[in-house]
Amino acid sequence: MAGKKSKGKAPQFLMFNVTYGDGTVTSNRRVSTDLLDQSYGDALEDLVRAAIEQQDNDIAERSGQTRAPIKSIAKA
Repeated sequence: MAGKKSKGKAPQFLMFNVTYGDGTVTSNRRVSTDLLDQSYGDALEDLVRAAIEQQDNDIAERSGQTRAPIKSIAKA
């Protein structure tokens, strides 16, 4: 008799609202929990900021438009 197939673990994300230096706001930016490993002593906010800055850099490379520096990040 065959058992149920287990579904693989779905990627988990945390959502953040980001405010930029020029006043623009992006809501519900997704950051994978895999990128938020605090075992090396890094603060969660620093890890989130680095992940979102990397996303912004990837988008800027493709679009040719850079973002203003991040002013603040809040959990959505």
